[in-house]
Amino acid sequence: MTRPFSFGTRQLDLARPQVMGILNITADSFSDGGELLLAGRLDGEALLRRAEAMVAAGATLLDIGAESTRPGATVVAESEELDRMAAALALLRPRFDVVLSVDSSSPGVFAMAAATGADLLNDVRALRREGAIEAASASGLPVCLMHMRGEPGTMQDDPRYYDVMAEVGSFLSERVEACVAAGISRDRILLDPGFGFGKRLEHNVALLVGLKALAASGLPILVGMSRKRMLGELTGRAMGDRLAAGVAAAVLAAERGASIIRTHDVAATVDGLKVLEGLYRTGGMQR
Repeated sequence: MTRPFSFGTRQLDLARPQVMGILNITADSFSDGGELLLAGRLDGEALLRRAEAMVAAGATLLDIGAESTRPGATVVAESEELDRMAAALALLRPRFDVVLSVDSSSPGVFAMAAATGADLLNDVRALRREGAIEAASASGLPVCLMHMRGEPGTMQDDPRYYDVMAEVGSFLSERVEACVAAGISRDRILLDPGFGFGKRLEHNVALLVGLKALAASGLPILVGMSRKRMLGELTGRAMGDRLAAGVAAAVLAAERGASIIRTHDVAATVDGLKVLEGLYRTGGMQR
């Protein structure tokens, strides 16, 4: 990916991997649920502190989630998601000149986000909810389409694939065509293979190994493996001790063509990617 990608009025050069910091304003996200809430409501000071630390560490995107999509998660009412997201955007937009991504599947959230300074719609359901693709098109914002088999509540109930690379690639191609038909141009679309979303370890490993094939579509690839179960299964480490594994996975994904790395651990991930970029820059590796 060599050209700048436009996120509304902001552009990022995706010739080198960019880092997206995760801001979960949820009670039940798998590794940081409740950390940015106070008595069930958004803790604005905590949100700003974490965002500031991530941006200072090198994040060029921040991904805001107001509904958990961890395995077994329950659906949040759109009104509650709207309230949390609107409050977060109102605090973050005036303070940070970075890409603000809205992690949501809700048409109402898309419309609100476009009007309050968001730069990207990041949908784990790939705009399949009723009215989502129309709302995304009307927003004028770029979109990230992710592959997920099933719904968060049931996605890890014995997922099976005949050929995970082919099936994920086919699904994403179909969703891209649906977006184009709805008026969302290809130059406004990113893809996410959905590590850990309706996939067992062998599926996740196959996707990481074969990521170059997905990147060959010419669309930017966003990946998120930070702290996930797949890293624990590979290393035997508990959730709170997966930093090194997460950085290793991020570097491997970037080397295989990922343009954006979504992570809880921005500083360490930025350092890992700097090593990779150094190898490219000094001629030790070819892109």
